[in-house]
Amino acid sequence: MSKIGKHPVQLPEGVSAEVKQDSVIVKGKLGELKTHIPAGIQVTLEEGHLVVKPVHETKEAEAFWGTMRANLANMVKGVSQGFTTKLELIGVGYRAQVQGQKLVLTLGFSHDINYQLPAGVKAECADQTKLTLTSCDKQLLGQVAAEIRSYRKPEPYKGKGIKYAGEHILRKEGKKK
Repeated sequence: MSKIGKHPVQLPEGVSAEVKQDSVIVKGKLGELKTHIPAGIQVTLEEGHLVVKPVHETKEAEAFWGTMRANLANMVKGVSQGFTTKLELIGVGYRAQVQGQKLVLTLGFSHDINYQLPAGVKAECADQTKLTLTSCDKQLLGQVAAEIRSYRKPEPYKGKGIKYAGEHILRKEGKKK
């Protein structure tokens, strides 16, 4: 029995959902998201709520039940409010620029890194070392942030690199004489 799965997902004002045989489409003011319904799970739309239930009491259906409900809740929140992730560039000469749907990163390499942002993800630079990513798709946003961070992960001695805002970097002690 899933503790999360048995709670219905409420659709706020301005958000509509369409349940098809094998997929769910959620539309809102910030966009439209679609997800696949795994086998053994049934999703129904009842009085402004999305209700997720397992078809059979199998171990696989029990595993997907809470996951599917959480994914639907993230989709509803994404199309109504959206998600943001903040990144910080720490290091001498490290900077970021947004040029349309392209992100230009200067990270101490011999060349600049041109990262093409996927459709649905927007980037803003408050200053050259702070980057804010916004999207209605939580999974896509996390993937993009992880790819950008992977270009120069924070190192443990000085903390130079790209880190999430609020992330704590464990520091190592340097050489001793």
